[in-house]
Amino acid sequence: MREIQFREALREAMSEEMRRDKSVYLMGEEVAEYNGAYKVSQGMLDEFGPERVIDTPIAELGFAGVGVGSAMNGLRPIIEFMTFNFSLVAIDQIINSAAKILSMSGGQYGAPMVFRGATGNAGMLGAQHSQNFESWYANTPGLKVVVPSTPYDAKGLLKSSIRDNDPVIYMESELMYGQKGEVPEGEYLIPIGVADIKKEGSDVTIVSFGKIVHVALEAAAELEKDGISCEVVDLRSVKPIDYATVVNSVKKTNRLVVVEEAWPLAAISSEIAYHVQKNAFDYLDAPIQRVNSIDAPLPYAPTLIEAILPNVKRTIEAVKAVAYQK
Repeated sequence: MREIQFREALREAMSEEMRRDKSVYLMGEEVAEYNGAYKVSQGMLDEFGPERVIDTPIAELGFAGVGVGSAMNGLRPIIEFMTFNFSLVAIDQIINSAAKILSMSGGQYGAPMVFRGATGNAGMLGAQHSQNFESWYANTPGLKVVVPSTPYDAKGLLKSSIRDNDPVIYMESELMYGQKGEVPEGEYLIPIGVADIKKEGSDVTIVSFGKIVHVALEAAAELEKDGISCEVVDLRSVKPIDYATVVNSVKKTNRLVVVEEAWPLAAISSEIAYHVQKNAFDYLDAPIQRVNSIDAPLPYAPTLIEAILPNVKRTIEAVKAVAYQK
């Protein structure tokens, strides 16, 4: 099977959906003339023209609102934020308009649209450009939240997100745009809300999503050398969450570690831990462990970044803490 970059998988998903459905369009900062801040939309302006690949001013609240209005009137916009840190400027349109219009209009209007862009830290970008808001958006009724970890997942989930009749928050790691992976030539869709077991194991379940899945997999490979078999579950979406896959894995391994880049309070890892203790308490042989970022703004210095973020070392320590507990 061919290997393509994460950014190319996203581009293919958008281009295929725009060819299939003329109501789909892309709008955001530098998506057209500059080919995208991370070259995700490279060549799309040439194919689809300026009416469907639209450059915007630096005005997230404005173009997010334009997108919501167009979605209510029959279009399917893809709104790109250069980073989800900038989505905070547009959060009123996302939460108070896109997420609520279907309910508040009694079903007369919907907002079938995708808000997509980079999430999380990308190294030495400072505190205002290195944040994770997955749990913020997942806590909003009316939104779906997707966080892919591989090029294969990125394409299949983005196509499903574009076709979905609800607004979807689609979060990509800036550090993964150049990552390569196998992606089939033909069309395929990955349903939103279905987790994927990236590695099967028998001793400890590690749950994660997005780029931190690769931290979990690296930790699992190291732990194999010590005779600890880890099952790595990639949530792929955090709203909805595939609780059944997580619970069934824990019933097999009897131990759980959740690894997530966001801060610890009210995180996705908190929700996973609560749900597992509620539905698989009798299967647990050790307390659930969470590995999150330290509760502090992310510094610029690379040594401090390493100290704050979830990493392989901290993940290994958490797994051993549950694996060796009788």
